[in-house]
Amino acid sequence: MAIGAPAAYPPLPLAQRAIVTTALALAVFMNVLDISIANVSIPTIAGSLGVSADQGTWVITSFAVANAIAVPISGWLARQVGEVRLFVICTLLFTLFSWLCGFSFSMPMLLTFRVLQGAAAGPMIPISQSLLLANYPPEKRGLANGIYGMTAVVGPVAGPILGGWITENISWPWIFYINVPFGLLAALVVWLLLRERETAIERQRIDGIGLGLLVIGVASLQIMLDQGNSKGWFQSDYIVVLALTALVMLSFFVVWELTDERPIVDLSLFRVRNFAIATIAMTFGYMTFFSAIVIFPLWLQTQMGYTAEMAGFATAAFGILGFFFAPIVGGLSDRFDPRLIVTVGFLIFAAISFRTGHNNTDMTFWQIFLQRLPWGIATTCFFIPLVNLSFSGLPVNQFASASGLFNFLRQLALGFGTSISVTTWDHRATFHGERLNSHVSIYDGMTRQWLEQLQQLGMSSAQAYEQLTRLIQQQAFMLATNDVFWASTWIFLALAGLVWLARPGAHGK
Repeated sequence: MAIGAPAAYPPLPLAQRAIVTTALALAVFMNVLDISIANVSIPTIAGSLGVSADQGTWVITSFAVANAIAVPISGWLARQVGEVRLFVICTLLFTLFSWLCGFSFSMPMLLTFRVLQGAAAGPMIPISQSLLLANYPPEKRGLANGIYGMTAVVGPVAGPILGGWITENISWPWIFYINVPFGLLAALVVWLLLRERETAIERQRIDGIGLGLLVIGVASLQIMLDQGNSKGWFQSDYIVVLALTALVMLSFFVVWELTDERPIVDLSLFRVRNFAIATIAMTFGYMTFFSAIVIFPLWLQTQMGYTAEMAGFATAAFGILGFFFAPIVGGLSDRFDPRLIVTVGFLIFAAISFRTGHNNTDMTFWQIFLQRLPWGIATTCFFIPLVNLSFSGLPVNQFASASGLFNFLRQLALGFGTSISVTTWDHRATFHGERLNSHVSIYDGMTRQWLEQLQQLGMSSAQAYEQLTRLIQQQAFMLATNDVFWASTWIFLALAGLVWLARPGAHGK
């Protein structure tokens, strides 16, 4: 039985709408930023707390697991307490646990608060998106998603740069303390302006079995993805057990949720064609998109001699134009067929990936930077219209559930993209290294000539061979990087065709 305020209200006046949008965008930016800001700080955190670098990666994994589990139950939580209350509560808890993460003086303490921080962060993105759309006129929702998408696009790019700078110039706890003032401000503004516009409350039993299956399945899957590459994937019994656990639990979860009267995750949303197509396109598009975000700085630092700071600035090219184009694309998606805009985005991705697949080790910083600058435009062209497309045909009271499921799969895509791309990159580098080494021999005239030239420049025989080995490795990883982007090209082209299976209208199923 529903109690409390009605589920829908007229749009907010322009001034209040702008203030609420800013507060919600700030919370989203803070949330998305926290996913990536700790990445470059792991060695420093691990050293400070007296653990190995491998153990330090659990700072990332613990947050990701808790976040992924909490996202899809956002709709159920919102029905229990109301969307406004849930957003304010989660934002305040996220802020509190951020402060406690910075205050931590041991790894177990830090991991405990990272789990709690991730759990609190889970509902923030889908609920903020639902609140944003519910308080905008229908014809302006594309613009709302544009502003929302602007923060989501910039966050993953700004995280490594900001995290590296704070760690080097202040201290690592401040990558968590930085959330405190912004979290308090966002929660205060949203409560003051939206507390009288609370959504309907519907007391429901919790789907305990579904939640248990989800927790075990997603936790096993996320840990497997995070640890798989370092442990040799399925050569490790540990990874095999995690994979089987994830497969069994998530299979039972899908069957249970489709048959339960009140599922904790509404999988029936996939019966709406536009939601299904948009979610599939977002999942695979984001997986491929994030592969570039991971592989590119890794290649620059390990093979091209870039510092973490310089690699971060080079990576910033991925998001700079996205910040400026997000509101523009959001406005255009209100006027044009979103499938057309998404197609433009995927084609830009494909073109840049194709060009990147021809890179070489002689490229300068500015060649690398400028080549990837249009990536930000493509990001807004695929991210924002796909969000609009996923909501088309859905009533307002399903926005929270749809956003929760949509963002849950996007979060899993992040893990898949990271693991698959790094594994593929390593394997292709090994393949190319073996091929290149097969052409190098002391009996080959060109090889002997090259080594002799190095020795004439003052190198010893051992130094010359070491230089040859390093050069072969550098070229092998360059070719492996090109292979990843070649594969990305074909995936983006396939997705450009997939989106045309969706309906152009706003209410078609």
